[in-house]
Amino acid sequence: MTDLPQDSGAQLHERLEAGAEQRSERREFFRTALGAGAIAAVGAAAVTLGSRAMADSTSDTNLLNVLLNFEYLEAQFYAFAVTGAGLPSAQLTPGSASTTTVGAVTGGKQVSFTDPLVAKYAREIANEKAAQVAFLRTTLGTAVVAQPAIDLGSTATSAFSLAMRAANIVASGVAFDPFASDENFLLSAFFLEDVVVTAYKAAAQLISTPAYRDAGAGLLAAHAHHAALIRTVLYTKGATTATLRTQADAISSVRDSLDGTTKDDVGISPAVIANSQLAALNGLTASNIVPAGTDGIAYGRLVANVLNIFYLNSLAVTKGGFYPNGLNATVVTSAAN
Repeated sequence: MTDLPQDSGAQLHERLEAGAEQRSERREFFRTALGAGAIAAVGAAAVTLGSRAMADSTSDTNLLNVLLNFEYLEAQFYAFAVTGAGLPSAQLTPGSASTTTVGAVTGGKQVSFTDPLVAKYAREIANEKAAQVAFLRTTLGTAVVAQPAIDLGSTATSAFSLAMRAANIVASGVAFDPFASDENFLLSAFFLEDVVVTAYKAAAQLISTPAYRDAGAGLLAAHAHHAALIRTVLYTKGATTATLRTQADAISSVRDSLDGTTKDDVGISPAVIANSQLAALNGLTASNIVPAGTDGIAYGRLVANVLNIFYLNSLAVTKGGFYPNGLNATVVTSAAN
């Protein structure tokens, strides 16, 4: 396994600003870390999903089932963090029209929160994630898919460890436990939350059924609130623990290196306001809570690019990372970047 070099906070920030070379290095990390076996398993099955192709080939039901796969991941992460147990088994099974089978969750445990506010935020989000899983399952009815296998482990080869190692948050060969502390929990939540928001943002334009579209809009709004809360807490805590902002920025860079060549991810460090319509603000620094472009619009990702991040692979593969056996869905292949 080839790991990225370890840096001090200042050096890491400088490398994150380097751009294309750094993105290439991170993509190479995941090619090496996940091995050629996962890539070979795909063969010629790689697909490229543009927004029009996605709409033509994926029904609303299939798209909602893809989003449900993402909900399973998030809901299990928060459920374990706040209760020490996963979702009820009745919320994991397939509908009568689905041939999928329930996958197991690897890892997961309760966080011993030290900050009562973080604990309260986590409990709120956990409750809402569980409700979102239940809502989507009811909406999909007999077509609902089972939970896929999910990796929430804390070994040196677990998904969170690979992701945090690429961000230089842990050293080569060192495990990262997402449930070990408030800070580890927040960084792990940050890795997941922003990605699911971008998935819902892109999916919103593809849903054709009015009732589903309304549900998708509501789910997008809820996820955006969750993501903004996690980003805000990290930013606030980063005022006294500067490494948290640096680490969150590095996680953003990892996500950006996996999903293609475009810039569609931003960290939380202060940004300089320039060319603003409010000219009086030009040159001043601001927080960076909303992951938006210069137009002020939040980024979106097609499913294939979301899978690059959750599979922890910049190539076209059908499984890996947080989904060791892939999704229980019709769209399962990440993009070839």
